[in-house]
Amino acid sequence: MSAGFPDPALGPIEPAAIRQAARSGARSRPARPLPRVTDRYVPGPAGAPEVRVRIYEPVAASASPLPAVVFFHGGGWVLCDLDTHDGICRELAYRAGAVVVSVDYRRAPEHRFPSAAEDAYAVTAWVSGQAAALGCDPTRLAVAGDSSGGNLAAAVTLMARDRGGPVIAAQLLAYPVLDHRMETRSYATYGTGFFHTTAHMRWYWEQYLGADGDGSDPYASPGLAADLTGLPPAVVLLPECDPLRDDGLRYARRLESAGVATELCLWPGVFHGFLGLGGLLPQADQALTGAARALCAALASAEREQ
Repeated sequence: MSAGFPDPALGPIEPAAIRQAARSGARSRPARPLPRVTDRYVPGPAGAPEVRVRIYEPVAASASPLPAVVFFHGGGWVLCDLDTHDGICRELAYRAGAVVVSVDYRRAPEHRFPSAAEDAYAVTAWVSGQAAALGCDPTRLAVAGDSSGGNLAAAVTLMARDRGGPVIAAQLLAYPVLDHRMETRSYATYGTGFFHTTAHMRWYWEQYLGADGDGSDPYASPGLAADLTGLPPAVVLLPECDPLRDDGLRYARRLESAGVATELCLWPGVFHGFLGLGGLLPQADQALTGAARALCAALASAEREQ
């Protein structure tokens, strides 16, 4: 995986080059068939273009409304798209029994912070408002994402709390990006040799924030939010061999201290991005199944509290 992927530590790279490497290196498992998968455009933030989404429906028809999961793909806010994460979204829809709405948010460096976060929030609000038309239960709305998508999911929970809605019942954060400072020990311990490097992460932050962006903004670095109270129950999935691991551990502990029900899933011996190797790496399938079950449990708890 590392051999064909540009390394910022070895010299300047262009977004187009690293995007092509990501597309070429993305492993496609046989697509799990679902009754209906639909692409459409939905309203974006005020004054911004519409946002393309892909909607995954796990059953042809349901007698009762299904949970909804708004999913944000990873890729350092620069790479990846609906297609690179199509397999993960299909599996999540199937294993969680939920309608999954995958978001093709605006990417950096063409669109810097807060464009991606605002797109993520706008689509989440749209899904909440259109829940009945989507066959979903608005009281069982979750957000989910991997890596920079986990960053966006965490940011959306903060934005929803701060802006008075929509109500989010659960969050699934898979190896999320949480702190622009990159100061924890795991950034040194696993900074090279495990595919996703500290140099990569530094380059992604540069693309996302630009020269003038404020990395301390909690919607950019959710791990720096002063107050985590009032956030939805969380499932935090972390690989052991990941520069981002310690930020994720600290965030999970802070959520618990703030009174947020939190399930931490730490997977030994695997690396950042391992969920993309479902069908090849047993831990990827096991982790996705476990995360889907934990997310279902959090959503069921939210339903009981209504």
